[in-house]
Parts: sequence; C-alpha cells; structure tokens
Amino acid sequence: MKTPIILSLMFLCACSSSESGQQASTAPDVFRVKFDTSKGPFVVEVHRSSAPNGADRFYDLVKQKFFDDTRFFRVVKGFIGQFGISGDPAVAEKWRKQKMPDDPVKETNARGTLSFAMAGPGSRTTQLFINLGDNNQLDGMGFAAFGRVVEGMDVVDQINPEYGEAPDQGRIQAEGNDYLKQSFPKLDYIKTVRVE
Repeated sequence: MKTPIILSLMFLCACSSSESGQQASTAPDVFRVKFDTSKGPFVVEVHRSSAPNGADRFYDLVKQKFFDDTRFFRVVKGFIGQFGISGDPAVAEKWRKQKMPDDPVKETNARGTLSFAMAGPGSRTTQLFINLGDNNQLDGMGFAAFGRVVEGMDVVDQINPEYGEAPDQGRIQAEGNDYLKQSFPKLDYIKTVRVE
C-alpha cells in the first residue's frame, strides 16, 4: 500500500516560506560524488541534463558539505531511502527557505536513481531520496531523477529500514541529530559526501 507513503514523501514542513533560493554555481555536465556512510561507500553519477536545477542544488550542497553527518531518516524497504535534513538545526532552518524551481521529469525513478523530495510544485529544498525499487509511479507526480548510484548499490540496500517513517521530520528540523541519536540510535548516516 504505497499511496500513504507517496503522499508522505511529498511532505516537507508546511511552515517553509516562499522565499526563493539562489544557486551559487552551475554543476558540471556530468559529475560523480562519493558517499562515505556508516554502511560503507557508494558513488552517485549525476547528469545535469536530466534535471538542471536539481543537479545544481545537489552540487552546491555537496560542495558546502551540507550532507556531512546527516541521517538516512526515512527508509522504506523496496521503496526509498530519504536523507537531506541537516543535523544542525540552524543550518536546517536556513535551507528550509531556499526553494528551487521545478525540473521537468526526463528520467524515470528507477531503482538506484536519486531525486529531490517535495511537498508539491516549487517546494524542493535539500531533502533527497534514493529509489530502492522501480518507482515509475513517482514520475507523473513531478519527482525529477537526476542521478544514479553507479557503484555500491549493495551498500545502499543495507541502510537500516527498521524505523521506517517513524522519525518526525519537524523534530529533526528543530532538534537535529540530538533527537535522532536519542530516539533512533540505529539509523545509518552519511559521514561525508565529496565530488570525485
């Protein structure tokens, strides 16, 4: 029963402002990033032509080390592994207001692809998910895949799903890693993400 899951995938804090974010740079046409996680490393390859706004935002976030020490806070086996709320509440608050324009969907949300989560049109900020299964039903909802795991999908498959959708995103925004470490100590996490 994926409908409630899909609807909650679209949830980002409703209190986000409509302030528009600014891209600091344009991503290369093709680039790779290496995730070093509590389960091991994996590599994502991004093609800017698939979703330019998403690729540019992701590139900026990686360059700013935004994802360092963040948790995979929502993992639904066979569906998605979601991350992208800073463990530092002050950083999370700053980025919640940095919305970016939508991209048209050019690539399907196939297993191993990377897309931004959203709460509807014009609401993408920093939250992303890796598709753990083929989720082409997300294509028609506007989720624009822009990258793909090209090394280490076996590592991604090992990310702990035991808490499912239990972590409260509002509390993550407000309390950061302190809340997650105390209430969900077995969550897997990202140590670093770097452009290769």
